[in-house]
Amino acid sequence: MPSEPSCEARRLIARLRFRHLQLLVELQRGGSLRAAAAVLNLTQPALSKALGEVEASFGFALFTRSARGLATTPRGEIVVRGAAMLLQELAHLGAEASAEPAVTLLRIGAPPFVAQGYLPEVFARLVGEQARVRVQLMEERVPLLVQALLQGRLDALVTSYPTEMPEAAGQPLHYERLFDADFTVIAPPGHPLGRARRVDWPRLCRERWIMPAPTSMVRRMMDEVFRSAGLMAPVPVIESTSPVTNLRLVAAGLGLSAVPASTLDSAGASGVMRVRVHPPIPAGPVALIHRTGTDNPRLGLLREALGLPATV
Repeated sequence: MPSEPSCEARRLIARLRFRHLQLLVELQRGGSLRAAAAVLNLTQPALSKALGEVEASFGFALFTRSARGLATTPRGEIVVRGAAMLLQELAHLGAEASAEPAVTLLRIGAPPFVAQGYLPEVFARLVGEQARVRVQLMEERVPLLVQALLQGRLDALVTSYPTEMPEAAGQPLHYERLFDADFTVIAPPGHPLGRARRVDWPRLCRERWIMPAPTSMVRRMMDEVFRSAGLMAPVPVIESTSPVTNLRLVAAGLGLSAVPASTLDSAGASGVMRVRVHPPIPAGPVALIHRTGTDNPRLGLLREALGLPATV
Protein backbone atom coordinates (compact mmCIF):
# COMPACT_ATOMS: atom_id res chain seq x y z
CA MET A 1 0.00 0.00 0.00
CA PRO A 2 1.33 3.49 -0.81
CA SER A 3 2.25 5.58 2.21
CA GLU A 4 0.24 8.62 3.26
CA PRO A 5 1.51 11.85 1.69
CA SER A 6 3.35 14.26 3.96
CA CYS A 7 1.99 17.69 4.87
CA GLU A 8 4.32 19.23 2.29
CA ALA A 9 3.07 16.82 -0.40
CA ARG A 10 -0.58 17.51 0.46
CA ARG A 11 0.05 21.25 0.16
CA LEU A 12 1.60 20.85 -3.29
CA ILE A 13 -1.18 18.51 -4.42
CA ALA A 14 -3.75 21.12 -3.43
CA ARG A 15 -2.01 23.96 -5.26
CA LEU A 16 -0.37 22.48 -8.34
CA ARG A 17 -1.97 21.33 -11.58
CA PHE A 18 -0.54 19.34 -14.46
CA ARG A 19 -0.48 22.52 -16.55
CA HIS A 20 1.99 23.92 -14.01
CA LEU A 21 4.26 20.94 -14.61
CA GLN A 22 4.13 21.49 -18.35
CA LEU A 23 4.87 25.17 -17.79
CA LEU A 24 8.05 24.34 -15.86
CA VAL A 25 9.27 21.88 -18.48
CA GLU A 26 8.71 24.33 -21.33
CA LEU A 27 10.39 27.18 -19.46
CA GLN A 28 13.52 25.09 -19.00
CA ARG A 29 13.40 23.82 -22.59
CA GLY A 30 12.89 27.25 -24.17
CA GLY A 31 14.95 29.29 -21.71
CA SER A 32 12.60 32.26 -21.83
CA LEU A 33 9.04 33.35 -21.11
CA ARG A 34 8.55 34.22 -24.78
CA ALA A 35 9.52 30.75 -26.05
CA ALA A 36 7.39 28.94 -23.46
CA ALA A 37 4.41 31.27 -24.03
CA ALA A 38 4.47 30.48 -27.75
CA VAL A 39 4.42 26.72 -27.11
CA LEU A 40 1.70 26.91 -24.42
CA ASN A 41 -0.38 29.50 -26.32
CA LEU A 42 -0.31 31.92 -23.38
CA THR A 43 0.62 35.57 -23.02
CA GLN A 44 3.90 36.35 -21.32
CA PRO A 45 2.17 38.18 -18.40
CA ALA A 46 -0.10 35.16 -17.82
CA LEU A 47 2.88 32.83 -17.91
CA SER A 48 4.86 35.03 -15.54
CA LYS A 49 1.94 35.09 -13.11
CA ALA A 50 1.58 31.29 -13.27
CA LEU A 51 5.31 30.82 -12.63
CA GLY A 52 5.03 33.08 -9.60
CA GLU A 53 2.19 30.92 -8.29
CA VAL A 54 4.24 27.75 -8.73
CA GLU A 55 7.28 29.23 -7.00
CA ALA A 56 5.07 30.47 -4.16
CA SER A 57 3.70 26.94 -3.76
CA PHE A 58 7.21 25.55 -3.34
CA GLY A 59 8.41 28.46 -1.26
CA PHE A 60 11.60 29.15 -3.24
CA ALA A 61 12.73 30.37 -6.64
CA LEU A 62 12.89 27.78 -9.41
CA PHE A 63 14.46 30.01 -12.07
CA THR A 64 16.92 32.89 -12.14
CA ARG A 65 16.07 35.79 -14.45
CA SER A 66 18.66 37.68 -16.47
CA ALA A 67 18.99 39.53 -19.76
CA ARG A 68 19.93 36.18 -21.35
CA GLY A 69 16.64 34.56 -20.25
CA LEU A 70 15.74 31.99 -17.61
CA ALA A 71 17.94 29.34 -16.00
CA THR A 72 16.94 26.78 -13.39
CA THR A 73 18.26 27.13 -9.87
CA PRO A 74 19.72 23.99 -8.25
CA ARG A 75 16.37 23.39 -6.53
CA GLY A 76 14.56 24.27 -9.72
CA GLU A 77 16.54 21.62 -11.59
CA ILE A 78 15.21 18.98 -9.20
CA VAL A 79 11.63 20.28 -9.46
CA VAL A 80 11.65 20.46 -13.26
CA ARG A 81 13.09 16.96 -13.53
CA GLY A 82 10.33 15.68 -11.25
CA ALA A 83 7.71 17.56 -13.28
CA ALA A 84 8.94 15.92 -16.49
CA MET A 85 8.78 12.49 -14.84
CA LEU A 86 5.20 13.07 -13.67
CA LEU A 87 4.17 14.12 -17.18
CA GLN A 88 5.83 11.00 -18.60
CA GLU A 89 3.98 8.86 -16.07
CA LEU A 90 0.67 10.53 -16.99
CA ALA A 91 1.27 9.75 -20.67
CA HIS A 92 2.16 6.17 -19.73
CA LEU A 93 -1.01 5.85 -17.68
CA GLY A 94 -3.07 7.08 -20.61
CA ALA A 95 -1.45 4.54 -22.96
CA GLU A 96 -2.16 1.69 -20.54
CA ALA A 97 -5.76 2.69 -19.79
CA SER A 98 -6.74 3.35 -23.42
CA ALA A 99 -5.45 0.01 -24.73
CA GLU A 100 -8.07 -2.57 -25.70
CA PRO A 101 -8.03 -4.78 -23.74
CA ALA A 102 -6.42 -2.94 -20.84
CA VAL A 103 -2.78 -3.93 -20.45
CA THR A 104 0.22 -3.22 -18.30
CA LEU A 105 2.80 -1.39 -20.39
CA LEU A 106 6.34 -2.09 -19.22
CA ARG A 107 9.17 0.07 -20.58
CA ILE A 108 12.60 -1.57 -20.40
CA GLY A 109 15.99 -0.38 -21.55
CA ALA A 110 18.95 -2.61 -22.42
CA PRO A 111 22.13 -2.47 -24.48
CA PRO A 112 21.94 -4.56 -27.67
CA PHE A 113 23.90 -7.55 -26.38
CA VAL A 114 21.63 -7.93 -23.34
CA ALA A 115 18.50 -7.39 -25.44
CA GLN A 116 19.55 -9.97 -28.02
CA GLY A 117 21.13 -12.63 -25.83
CA TYR A 118 19.25 -12.52 -22.53
CA LEU A 119 15.91 -10.75 -22.74
CA PRO A 120 13.99 -13.00 -25.18
CA GLU A 121 13.47 -15.65 -22.47
CA VAL A 122 12.58 -12.96 -19.92
CA PHE A 123 10.02 -11.45 -22.28
CA ALA A 124 8.53 -14.88 -22.93
CA ARG A 125 7.80 -15.15 -19.21
CA LEU A 126 6.53 -11.58 -19.05
CA VAL A 127 4.12 -11.68 -21.96
CA GLY A 128 2.92 -15.27 -21.57
CA GLU A 129 -0.20 -16.55 -23.25
CA GLN A 130 -2.56 -13.99 -21.72
CA ALA A 131 -0.87 -11.03 -23.42
CA ARG A 132 -1.94 -8.77 -20.56
CA VAL A 133 1.52 -7.24 -20.51
CA ARG A 134 3.02 -5.23 -23.34
CA VAL A 135 6.72 -4.45 -23.46
CA GLN A 136 8.42 -1.44 -25.00
CA LEU A 137 12.14 -2.10 -25.40
CA MET A 138 14.74 0.62 -25.88
CA GLU A 139 18.05 -0.73 -27.18
CA GLU A 140 20.71 1.92 -26.67
CA ARG A 141 24.10 2.68 -25.22
CA VAL A 142 24.21 2.71 -21.42
CA PRO A 143 24.57 6.50 -20.91
CA LEU A 144 21.46 7.16 -23.01
CA LEU A 145 19.55 4.42 -21.18
CA VAL A 146 20.41 5.93 -17.78
CA GLN A 147 19.29 9.34 -19.01
CA ALA A 148 15.95 7.92 -20.19
CA LEU A 149 15.48 6.16 -16.85
CA LEU A 150 16.12 9.34 -14.88
CA GLN A 151 13.71 11.26 -17.11
CA GLY A 152 10.93 8.78 -16.40
CA ARG A 153 10.80 7.43 -19.97
CA LEU A 154 11.76 3.92 -18.80
CA ASP A 155 10.64 1.84 -15.83
CA ALA A 156 13.89 -0.10 -15.47
CA LEU A 157 17.13 -1.12 -17.13
CA VAL A 158 18.63 -4.57 -17.57
CA THR A 159 22.12 -3.51 -18.45
CA SER A 160 25.83 -3.66 -18.02
CA TYR A 161 27.07 -0.77 -15.94
CA PRO A 162 30.26 0.82 -14.65
CA THR A 163 30.81 0.08 -10.99
CA GLU A 164 31.57 3.78 -10.44
CA MET A 165 28.26 4.99 -11.93
CA PRO A 166 27.22 7.84 -9.60
CA GLU A 167 23.85 8.81 -8.26
CA ALA A 168 22.40 11.35 -10.64
CA ALA A 169 21.33 14.77 -9.37
CA GLY A 170 19.58 13.61 -6.24
CA GLN A 171 18.04 10.53 -7.86
CA PRO A 172 19.71 7.49 -6.34
CA LEU A 173 19.45 4.36 -8.43
CA HIS A 174 18.89 0.85 -7.11
CA TYR A 175 21.25 -1.80 -8.53
CA GLU A 176 20.60 -5.50 -8.30
CA ARG A 177 23.30 -7.65 -9.87
CA LEU A 178 21.92 -10.41 -12.09
CA PHE A 179 24.97 -12.08 -13.63
CA ASP A 180 28.42 -11.46 -15.09
CA ALA A 181 28.70 -11.25 -18.88
CA ASP A 182 31.73 -12.85 -20.54
CA PHE A 183 33.37 -11.25 -23.58
CA THR A 184 35.31 -12.93 -26.36
CA VAL A 185 37.81 -11.64 -28.92
CA ILE A 186 36.93 -12.95 -32.38
CA ALA A 187 38.88 -13.07 -35.63
CA PRO A 188 37.85 -13.63 -39.28
CA PRO A 189 37.73 -17.16 -40.68
CA GLY A 190 41.23 -18.57 -41.27
CA HIS A 191 42.97 -15.76 -39.36
CA PRO A 192 46.29 -16.96 -37.87
CA LEU A 193 45.41 -15.60 -34.41
CA GLY A 194 42.39 -17.88 -34.34
CA ARG A 195 44.74 -20.90 -34.52
CA ALA A 196 47.25 -19.62 -31.95
CA ARG A 197 47.28 -21.32 -28.56
CA ARG A 198 47.88 -18.06 -26.67
CA VAL A 199 47.74 -14.43 -27.83
CA ASP A 200 48.81 -11.43 -25.77
CA TRP A 201 47.52 -7.88 -25.99
CA PRO A 202 50.63 -6.36 -27.62
CA ARG A 203 50.06 -8.74 -30.52
CA LEU A 204 46.38 -7.83 -30.69
CA CYS A 205 47.25 -4.13 -30.66
CA ARG A 206 48.82 -4.49 -34.12
CA GLU A 207 45.60 -5.79 -35.70
CA ARG A 208 42.72 -3.98 -37.39
CA TRP A 209 39.77 -3.63 -35.00
CA ILE A 210 36.02 -3.18 -35.19
CA MET A 211 34.72 -1.56 -32.00
CA PRO A 212 31.61 0.10 -30.59
CA ALA A 213 31.34 3.87 -30.17
CA PRO A 214 33.74 5.49 -27.65
CA THR A 215 30.94 6.12 -25.15
CA SER A 216 29.78 2.51 -25.08
CA MET A 217 30.46 0.19 -22.16
CA VAL A 218 32.28 -2.42 -24.27
CA ARG A 219 34.55 0.23 -25.83
CA ARG A 220 35.47 1.61 -22.42
CA MET A 221 36.15 -1.90 -21.21
CA MET A 222 38.43 -2.60 -24.19
CA ASP A 223 40.28 0.68 -23.71
CA GLU A 224 40.90 -0.31 -20.08
CA VAL A 225 42.17 -3.77 -21.06
CA PHE A 226 44.74 -2.29 -23.44
CA ARG A 227 45.67 0.37 -20.88
CA SER A 228 46.22 -2.30 -18.21
CA ALA A 229 48.65 -3.97 -20.61
CA GLY A 230 50.58 -0.68 -20.93
CA LEU A 231 49.23 -0.04 -24.44
CA MET A 232 47.24 2.59 -26.26
CA ALA A 233 44.05 1.06 -27.62
CA PRO A 234 44.16 0.82 -31.44
CA VAL A 235 42.00 3.18 -33.45
CA PRO A 236 39.24 1.05 -34.97
CA VAL A 237 38.78 0.86 -38.72
CA ILE A 238 35.02 0.57 -38.15
CA GLU A 239 32.83 1.70 -35.25
CA SER A 240 29.54 -0.15 -34.86
CA THR A 241 27.35 -0.36 -31.76
CA SER A 242 25.54 -3.64 -32.48
CA PRO A 243 27.40 -6.81 -31.38
CA VAL A 244 25.61 -8.84 -34.06
CA THR A 245 26.71 -6.38 -36.74
CA ASN A 246 30.27 -6.52 -35.42
CA LEU A 247 30.21 -10.31 -35.61
CA ARG A 248 29.12 -10.10 -39.27
CA LEU A 249 31.82 -7.55 -40.04
CA VAL A 250 34.46 -9.83 -38.54
CA ALA A 251 33.07 -12.75 -40.53
CA ALA A 252 33.53 -10.61 -43.65
CA GLY A 253 37.25 -10.32 -42.87
CA LEU A 254 37.28 -6.65 -41.92
CA GLY A 255 39.08 -6.98 -38.61
CA LEU A 256 38.99 -8.28 -35.05
CA SER A 257 36.36 -7.43 -32.49
CA ALA A 258 35.27 -8.21 -28.93
CA VAL A 259 31.69 -9.39 -28.51
CA PRO A 260 29.68 -10.79 -25.61
CA ALA A 261 29.88 -14.58 -25.46
CA SER A 262 26.06 -14.65 -25.44
CA THR A 263 26.03 -12.91 -28.83
CA LEU A 264 28.40 -15.48 -30.26
CA ASP A 265 26.26 -18.32 -28.90
CA SER A 266 22.86 -16.92 -29.95
CA ALA A 267 23.77 -15.43 -33.34
CA GLY A 268 25.95 -18.32 -34.45
CA ALA A 269 29.67 -18.20 -35.00
CA SER A 270 29.30 -17.50 -38.76
CA GLY A 271 32.77 -18.93 -39.31
CA VAL A 272 34.53 -16.48 -36.99
CA MET A 273 37.28 -17.81 -34.76
CA ARG A 274 37.64 -17.30 -31.00
CA VAL A 275 41.02 -15.88 -30.04
CA ARG A 276 42.65 -17.37 -26.93
CA VAL A 277 43.64 -14.10 -25.27
CA HIS A 278 45.81 -13.88 -22.16
CA PRO A 279 44.98 -12.29 -19.86
CA PRO A 280 41.29 -12.69 -20.78
CA ILE A 281 38.82 -9.82 -20.89
CA PRO A 282 37.29 -9.37 -17.42
CA ALA A 283 33.63 -10.27 -17.10
CA GLY A 284 31.24 -7.34 -16.86
CA PRO A 285 28.33 -7.14 -14.39
CA VAL A 286 24.75 -6.94 -15.67
CA ALA A 287 22.13 -5.61 -13.29
CA LEU A 288 18.51 -4.63 -12.90
CA ILE A 289 18.55 -0.86 -12.33
CA HIS A 290 15.64 1.39 -11.43
CA ARG A 291 14.98 4.58 -9.53
CA THR A 292 14.66 4.35 -5.78
CA GLY A 293 11.83 5.96 -3.88
CA THR A 294 9.19 5.12 -6.50
CA ASP A 295 6.23 2.81 -5.95
CA ASN A 296 6.02 1.24 -9.40
CA PRO A 297 3.97 -1.99 -9.52
CA ARG A 298 5.24 -2.71 -13.04
CA LEU A 299 8.66 -3.43 -11.54
CA GLY A 300 7.16 -6.38 -9.64
CA LEU A 301 6.21 -8.05 -12.93
CA LEU A 302 9.70 -7.58 -14.33
CA ARG A 303 11.35 -8.84 -11.16
CA GLU A 304 9.29 -12.03 -11.22
CA ALA A 305 10.19 -12.61 -14.87
CA LEU A 306 13.85 -12.19 -13.91
CA GLY A 307 13.45 -14.79 -11.16
CA LEU A 308 13.72 -12.22 -8.36
CA PRO A 309 11.37 -11.58 -5.43
CA ALA A 310 8.48 -9.32 -6.45
CA THR A 311 9.63 -6.60 -4.05
CA VAL A 312 13.08 -5.27 -3.17
